[in-house]
Amino acid sequence: MKIVVIGGSGHIGSFLVPRLVRAGHEVITISRGSRRPYADSPEWQQVRQVSADREQEEREGSFGDRVAGLGADVVVDLICFTLESTTALVESLRNQTEHLLHCGSIWRYGISMKLPITEGADSAAEPLDDYGIRKRDIARMLKEETASGGLTTTSIHPGHIVGPGWFPIGPLGNLDPAVWHTISAGLPLQVPGSGTELMHHVHADDVAQAFEKAILNREAAAGEDFNIVAPTALTVRGYVGMAASWFGQEPRMETVTWEEFRGNTAPEAADISWAHLSRNHCMSIQKAVSRLGYAPRYQPEEAVHESLQWLISNGKLEVRT
Repeated sequence: MKIVVIGGSGHIGSFLVPRLVRAGHEVITISRGSRRPYADSPEWQQVRQVSADREQEEREGSFGDRVAGLGADVVVDLICFTLESTTALVESLRNQTEHLLHCGSIWRYGISMKLPITEGADSAAEPLDDYGIRKRDIARMLKEETASGGLTTTSIHPGHIVGPGWFPIGPLGNLDPAVWHTISAGLPLQVPGSGTELMHHVHADDVAQAFEKAILNREAAAGEDFNIVAPTALTVRGYVGMAASWFGQEPRMETVTWEEFRGNTAPEAADISWAHLSRNHCMSIQKAVSRLGYAPRYQPEEAVHESLQWLISNGKLEVRT
């Protein structure tokens, strides 16, 4: 098959594109710049790379036609964030492409109502922010498109993506590297709330696996959406304990109120922490397992540990070891 991957040099694409090449597909990537993938591999030598400024071309009304003109059997869109953008792409690809796969997010769900959260409507509250609302609306539109006899579509909703090359969401629910300095030095870490709040990570290669399996099992994936995360979620307290063990330390935590936490944390980092932890996300992957054969390789602690090891060995993170 000929497969176009929009945003192929990003977190997921860095693992998805080589997977597709190894499976024997002809792969074309579309990206705005010339950024190298996070994980280099020889398969990239067989990939045709197209440079395009999506935002500019969408304003001109030409991006969808550009994608359709590549004559792909399958299009994977990893960087679409608005309903308008997705709708325009669908209209260009309808009757031109066999399958469109969209990358959503577990932030399509708001605060958890039942755990684990399934793809059903009663597992979580409505999304809390504009990003989550947009991802929810895109998924709904794609499902309706396929149900009405239009373009075959599938939505994949990853959790907190981790992997070599970038910082993972840390035990406080944000990207501040100071948390790793504190834990590695054996210093007490101020933890907001009860410490039982949940985060659900996933390795980028496991997300790539899900996209590959959805392409392979198009009939089972048609018109569906899937939560894609690691087999288990992490509590804040458990996350801190595991992280401390990586540095040969005992976990030292001080639980504080959110008001106290905000008073001692940079506003942006505190807002990100609240956004992650207040949702209390723990996702079910049963639908992806049963319908697609999704079989995640990484437990969340393994994925995070791999990310940290890469950052430390490449001089991106200094910790006390």
